[in-house]
Amino acid sequence: MTDMPVFGAGIWHFATYKDRYATDGYGEPVGLLEQIDRAGAVGDLSVVDLNWPFAGYDGTLDEVKDALQRNNLKAIAITPEIYTRDFVKGSLTNPDPAVRKQALELLHQATELAKDLGCSYVKLWPGQDGWDYPFQVNYHDIWNLALDGLKELVSAHPDINFVIEYKPREPRVKIIFPNVARTLLGIEKIGLPNLGILLDFGHSLYGQETPADAAQLAIDYGRLFAIDVNDNLRGWDDDMVVGSVHLVETFEFFHTLRKNNWEGVWQLDQFPFREDSVQAAKQAITFLKAIHHALDVLDEDALAAAQASHDALAAQKLVQKVLLSSMAEIV
Repeated sequence: MTDMPVFGAGIWHFATYKDRYATDGYGEPVGLLEQIDRAGAVGDLSVVDLNWPFAGYDGTLDEVKDALQRNNLKAIAITPEIYTRDFVKGSLTNPDPAVRKQALELLHQATELAKDLGCSYVKLWPGQDGWDYPFQVNYHDIWNLALDGLKELVSAHPDINFVIEYKPREPRVKIIFPNVARTLLGIEKIGLPNLGILLDFGHSLYGQETPADAAQLAIDYGRLFAIDVNDNLRGWDDDMVVGSVHLVETFEFFHTLRKNNWEGVWQLDQFPFREDSVQAAKQAITFLKAIHHALDVLDEDALAAAQASHDALAAQKLVQKVLLSSMAEIV
């Protein structure tokens, strides 16, 4: 059997959520240090992704480091918040040069923090960069603003990786990096070795991609630097517990990673609005352990033969046998 992967989670997994209906939140506020303690209570997590700035936190960075250490956690990434009210018309693509400068300053600060914490990468999610209406923007101009801003940032920090987390929409109706192909196009045009993709499984589903295919394309170009996993019903980015809907496609996604010898962190990006956050993480990791076991026992030769003849039924039979039996064994 192969070694168990490293498991991680976005620290927001352990926060309290709001939406446009429950504007007072789905629970009492949870501070950053308590979020870290909750992540530590999961038991199987090794790393967390931290937002920057630390929202609602007035303590010191040393206190954050101490909280990580006492929970046997490390920070794998910093996610700078370039999608807040300051950037409602975009961050790197904002029509105001002063706001674009502000965004870059925030990104440089986040990168220095990531280096201080020993992170593997800085995650860029440009959720406000895009458009909502026809004729609202000059597509040529905002594309080049995005690429120029990214190149300026990434080239200034060759000692750390950056990842773009693409998503088709929300909060903008159209986000400038909506899918794996367009994101790869931009990355290849920029041409820097330390810029890659974070493939969010749910974003890929929501964008009507086949996540395994998207992963293979990113791997073929040497740009799959990180992943986030979750689930949804394909009509929205629900960030449900991984494996709760798309069992087979999740297995296929991780099979693609395995056959390409991709060895990054299996990271949770879940929003348990109404569920216990620690239990949601534990249940997700139990499922991921079953996936890992199923990958170990899958008959790869038989699968390759089925795929060589495009035999869908033979492939499904092989997959269902190992997936369901592994779930029963692990759970």
